[in-house]
Amino acid sequence: MENKYDLVVVGGGILGTFHAYHAMKNGLKVALLEKDGKPQGATVRNFGQVVPSGMDSKWQIYGRESLRVYKDIQSKFDISVRQEGSIYIASNEEEVQLLVELNAINLKNSYKSELMTKEECLKKYPGLREDYVKMGLFFPEEVMVEPRLMIGKLQSYLKEIGLDIYMNKTVVECNSLTNWVQVHTTDNMALSASKVIICNGSDFKMLYPNLFSESNLIVSKLQMMQTKVQPNYKLPSSVLTGLSIRRYEAFSECPSYASVKANEKSESPEKKWGVHILFKQAMDGSVIIGDSHEYAPAAGIDDLGMDLNMDIDNFILNEAKKIFDLPTYQIQNRWYGLYSQCENADLYQHTIDRNIHIVTGIGGKGMTGSAGFSKENINSIFNLQNA
Repeated sequence: MENKYDLVVVGGGILGTFHAYHAMKNGLKVALLEKDGKPQGATVRNFGQVVPSGMDSKWQIYGRESLRVYKDIQSKFDISVRQEGSIYIASNEEEVQLLVELNAINLKNSYKSELMTKEECLKKYPGLREDYVKMGLFFPEEVMVEPRLMIGKLQSYLKEIGLDIYMNKTVVECNSLTNWVQVHTTDNMALSASKVIICNGSDFKMLYPNLFSESNLIVSKLQMMQTKVQPNYKLPSSVLTGLSIRRYEAFSECPSYASVKANEKSESPEKKWGVHILFKQAMDGSVIIGDSHEYAPAAGIDDLGMDLNMDIDNFILNEAKKIFDLPTYQIQNRWYGLYSQCENADLYQHTIDRNIHIVTGIGGKGMTGSAGFSKENINSIFNLQNA
């Protein structure tokens, strides 16, 4: 077996997998190592909404490139991508103003969005409550995926076109040589590469505990749930609501945002638990609802606990029922995700001995931003032309 590569990627989540994808697109020989039999982290514990509309101007560029990548791959291999769009629904006049302002920003940035009246929203979205909706802003180019299916399907596609994937391989050592890096796993497998990219979330503490302790990584715990299959019901796109409008970075660039935030109550359940309400219908007809955000330093991840806080779930459900009258709110699954993110940067990046690159802490931007960001990062690391 030939164990020498241009690039070894450590971590088989969305960020690592798209780094492998773009390296292969540039003709590099690539291996991907994942410590579990399949990814278990944030990549498979999210809504599967690819929404550049929620990102600030810098990351929207990455998100829009991600849309192009997802659609291109889907045209060749089914990775569960559905282009059904996304809508933000305003519940009061402050949120209406933010939608109008964001629509103007999108127009300037040549990103397609469509304001929808209350009547148009009610007609398009069955069960949407008349006493909630004031206006909508629809993004027709945005897509959704099934997270627990997508990453496996994407890796199957990459295997078909030449990626070497090693599952159940825990990397315990990366040794820098003159022009190479040797990667060693717990079962004594050794690979050599000119470059190594480590995209394994806060797990990089196993390899570099001192760097980890000095990093400004924090962890966010998000609670989500899935209803039973909705009988004879179709939600025509992803739905983001008033609390999302008040939370997402894109809206912070709107002229009215600062005054809207200044008027918010400082003490409320949605503030305490970082709640905003999202709806996405899965392929089987069930609806995924969430979510919340509780934070801890990455070194104190155990403080977040392993249990679901039912007060949070009940609050999310009560708020959701104020927005949509779904045929059923019976819940069949509940779970949480742990997302590592950088406290005062877009993500965590650190280079060791020129050839080992830690790239992690992308937080909630992963599903939307990874494909676009990874393309630029591969070009930078390998000094490639930005094609």
